Amino acid sequence: MDSLVIGAIASLGAGLATVVGALPILLPINLTQRVQGIMLGFGAGVMLAATSFSLILPGTEAAIAQGASKPYAALTIVIGILLGGVFLQLVHKFLPHEHFFKGKENCNGANLQKIWLFIGAITIHNFPEGLAVGVNFGNHNITEGIPVALGIGLQNIPEGLVVALSLVAERYSTNYALWISLLTGLVEPIGGLIGAGLVSIANFILPWAMAFAAGAMLFVISDEIIPESHRKGLEKEGTIGVMIGFVVMMFLDITLG
Repeated sequence: MDSLVIGAIASLGAGLATVVGALPILLPINLTQRVQGIMLGFGAGVMLAATSFSLILPGTEAAIAQGASKPYAALTIVIGILLGGVFLQLVHKFLPHEHFFKGKENCNGANLQKIWLFIGAITIHNFPEGLAVGVNFGNHNITEGIPVALGIGLQNIPEGLVVALSLVAERYSTNYALWISLLTGLVEPIGGLIGAGLVSIANFILPWAMAFAAGAMLFVISDEIIPESHRKGLEKEGTIGVMIGFVVMMFLDITLG
């Protein structure tokens, strides 16, 4: 099967984990904000490990395999990471969105419905995740792509539940919250197609694409997820989640990669 198709399917599967994670809202449960803080931290930990072990290190190895010296390979990764961060900063600047805990950002006084602000926030989260999955599969190396897809899907489960709980708390129906969780998850295959397509067309882009995806994910971790878990005094819960998520993703990458 073509790597482009595999990358799209894998990123779609990871994205659909968002709505799977949201399903518990159909049950009579009430998750405390402490639990939500741990769940957000878990997602950040998974993304951090994926950034390190599935993007930065393989991207460096790919650059060296293409004939780059170690200093040039390192410089490639540095520039790619910074470009990914700049891209996400621009997205933040021009896309109004609402955080789970700290509220609206970049709304400029516009009376946007809260639902669209949530969608904006999750779009910012999910696009670089899909890009990371697609880049790995676009390299025709399924063994490297599988742990990334599994890890991203795993972190999307608690994220999907937090999204759904936030929407229900705003008095949206459970069915509507599930639909929005599904819709935001479908952003990932778009990123997956772009990542896999670029690498499939021109393999020399691989180190740059991996570094770019890493930079975008690092921006999301530092600017979005960790501050969300810390916003209401949930620093310890968020830290616990980060450490658990990091070691889970590290285990997946080492054992399956």
